[in-house]
Amino acid sequence: MTIDPARRSALLGIKLEALVREHAGESITAASTFPGGAALTRLGEAWILADEQPHRILGQALVWASRQPDVSIVNVLVEQQHAGIVARRAEAFLGDIRVWAVEDRSLTPALPEPVMPVQIVDQELLALSGEIAAAGADPLCEWGILVGEVAGLEVCRVVRSNETGEVVLQVGIGAHDREAFAMLHGDRPPLVALRGVVQAVAPHRVLGGVPHALNRIATERLLRASLINAPGLVGATRLIPADPPVRRANVKDAVPCVATGVDIEGHAISVVCSVGIDLDLVPFAADARIRHGGRLIVVVPQRDAHPVTLELLARLREPASVVTVPSVV
Repeated sequence: MTIDPARRSALLGIKLEALVREHAGESITAASTFPGGAALTRLGEAWILADEQPHRILGQALVWASRQPDVSIVNVLVEQQHAGIVARRAEAFLGDIRVWAVEDRSLTPALPEPVMPVQIVDQELLALSGEIAAAGADPLCEWGILVGEVAGLEVCRVVRSNETGEVVLQVGIGAHDREAFAMLHGDRPPLVALRGVVQAVAPHRVLGGVPHALNRIATERLLRASLINAPGLVGATRLIPADPPVRRANVKDAVPCVATGVDIEGHAISVVCSVGIDLDLVPFAADARIRHGGRLIVVVPQRDAHPVTLELLARLREPASVVTVPSVV
């Protein structure tokens, strides 16, 4: 059963008040409206309970706490499953930030979760990378999965069939599109089908292109693809795609993406691309630097270099720079 948003917000507020009283005692203010959770203050401390997308809560929590008077300690309450990721990201910021794992009515300090090791693609699956390239797409391995992209938009994926165990090239944008494409065009050889999709998609995947359904999704990856082709835009001599710090759940979700490379002075860099105003961008970027190392560069369109993003960047323990581009679409 879906709970009315207003009622859910009220219930989250009650839950947060109970958790804080149980852990820290009385003298709390009533919980405030907080998108994706609940928040309150108590004796110079902010307490924020994450609900929706808890691993993405840190930036929003820091911004909310900074707007409250006389707050010097930020407590972020996250369910056990995601607390380690949030704790790892919190270490990248200045200030007293405490992350707590929520289990029923108890709070325990969350320990930073180590970054996941690089996921190796099955060699049998990797063998299809040459055919993907021959069809005009860019082979890309991310979190152990081999896909083909056109200027950052995934148009195919290599999988192992659950029924036969054989390696299969599936054509389409996202899981549902791949299933529909197989039903409608299952009689066409995959590589022939892929060439047709590449030819249809490529004209729309250019920076500053005319708005179209094919360039309104994965715009941050379109930006990354453009930088890889012109690394000098961020002062780099070369860039390659790199795994994000956490796995992307959906092809069509707007999530920052990562590239790594070398700047003109020969130093390692981590580049994080994003489009739109995203309070999780800076914690995500800091996490990407933890994973890949090097100097951190955040790249956004000029209209998205929002003061709140710059404010969060200024709170990082290790400095980071911002590069803006005129537009994506």
